[in-house]
Amino acid sequence: MEKLLKSARLSDAPSPAYLSGSGSFLPFHTSKPQSKMTAFEKIDLIRSGISKTDFEGFKQKAGLDYDQLAATLSVARATLINKKGSEKFNQTLSEKIVSLADIYAYGYEVFEDTDRFNSWIFRPNQALGGLAPFDLLDNQYGREEVKDLIGRIDYGVYS
Repeated sequence: MEKLLKSARLSDAPSPAYLSGSGSFLPFHTSKPQSKMTAFEKIDLIRSGISKTDFEGFKQKAGLDYDQLAATLSVARATLINKKGSEKFNQTLSEKIVSLADIYAYGYEVFEDTDRFNSWIFRPNQALGGLAPFDLLDNQYGREEVKDLIGRIDYGVYS
């Protein structure tokens, strides 16, 4: 299995560049929008760690503050604040950041409007039992429910 993962890993190290366009959300150092990344590319990204600079780009575009992110990522606020520039978060926290960012990237792609999605994610939703989608993003199952809901919106299913 280890050999398979190594052979499927990206051969080139990601190079710094902010992404733009539909489906692009994160400033993670990749050559394509996060919504178009393969699982192996995300694995490689997580293993190399998410930098504080990339995290700040995510935070800014999502319009979130450190308290909201700390609660959603289940870490101390200081953990998010204390990193500097190119310093990277550990693999566990990087995985949570990428998972959260996947939801946002998908939402931006479906809603085609960053502000509209950023507003929607905080509004109570009947399909989620009256909870706001953001309130469910603190664990894997909640993120799956929110992603499914965004998918239903994408396919025009009443949600």
